[in-house]
Amino acid sequence: MNKKMKRTIDSFYAEKEQVSKPEETSNSKNASDCPPLHDALIEETIKSLKRELEDKWGKEREALQESNNFLKYELEKVKKSQESKNCELEKIKNSLESRICELEKTKNSQESRIRELEKTKNTQESRICELEKENNSLKKKISEMEKNSTDQNNTFKNSIGHIQKEVKKANEENNSLKVRTEQIETNDSLRQQESVKQKQKNDKLEKTMNYLLAKTTDLENRSRRDNLRIIGLSENYDEKKSLDTILQEIIKENCPDVIESEGKIGIERIHRTPSERNPKIKTPRNIVAKFQNYQIKEKILQAAKKKPFKYRGATIRITQDLAASTLKERRAWNMIFRKAQELGMQPRINYPAKLSIFFQGRRWTFNETNEFHLFLKKKPELNKKFDLQE
Repeated sequence: MNKKMKRTIDSFYAEKEQVSKPEETSNSKNASDCPPLHDALIEETIKSLKRELEDKWGKEREALQESNNFLKYELEKVKKSQESKNCELEKIKNSLESRICELEKTKNSQESRIRELEKTKNTQESRICELEKENNSLKKKISEMEKNSTDQNNTFKNSIGHIQKEVKKANEENNSLKVRTEQIETNDSLRQQESVKQKQKNDKLEKTMNYLLAKTTDLENRSRRDNLRIIGLSENYDEKKSLDTILQEIIKENCPDVIESEGKIGIERIHRTPSERNPKIKTPRNIVAKFQNYQIKEKILQAAKKKPFKYRGATIRITQDLAASTLKERRAWNMIFRKAQELGMQPRINYPAKLSIFFQGRRWTFNETNEFHLFLKKKPELNKKFDLQE
């Protein structure tokens, strides 16, 4: 493309020189010989030649401009391709550098691994040497043991005969022991049968004993059905008045309606229990009073349940007199009774020691605390409220 441009420029200047030369010759001739018409023709030819040259020059300029633009475009393409190649070369360079780093790392790890293997090789070699030494020592020991074993075999042969004789004796003794063990086993089976019979008898006796104990406690409680127990009355009052008159005053003060209807209340016996005072115990002894009329006793007991009794400003408690075993069974319900009272379940202790509560529109009765705990397990919403520890 550059060669073509040079050719067009050279041809342009050559034509220009050719045009200028005839102008000079014509001018020299015109000056001397040509007439005015001839001069006008020369001027017109010069003008037409100028126009042609200008047109040709414009076209050449346009061609040069186009070739210049084309060259710029090609240069830009070359630059872009060069830049893309440079980027690719940079990427290849970076990848090669990273690969070189990885290879160096692997080389280092391989070198460390080789060092470790060399160490293990040295240890193995030392271990092999030790094992060879041990092997040699074991061979020596084995040879010594073989020598000793020949001697021991002879002694064993002699001792085997003696052992066989002892085995015969042991077999004879074993047979006699078998006979004795069979006799013992027969005796043991008889004893087991007797023990089973004895156990059945004991169970029957235990049942009858429990029945009799329950019967005796029931009889004892029934014998005390006319009794009341007064708790918390100071013993200082006994020095001034008899217990009979003190009880009459207590009844008159707390439930006068009983005395008004019946007059003087008939008391068969009244005394403190236990009969002798323990100096270590500071609380006053309880009073047990036996009434002649059961109905009057029940009226006084019902009045004591409704409100606490007082005597000369001091609070006293009046309860049914029961057997010691029954009282112990009733005390086992104390915690449950108080919690049920807090929850408004209308708890009652029925005779002899049964708890009854009102829950979910009906009344439930329990003979023992274990029954109540099983009931709570079946009712989780109630169990959370009680939160009792067995």
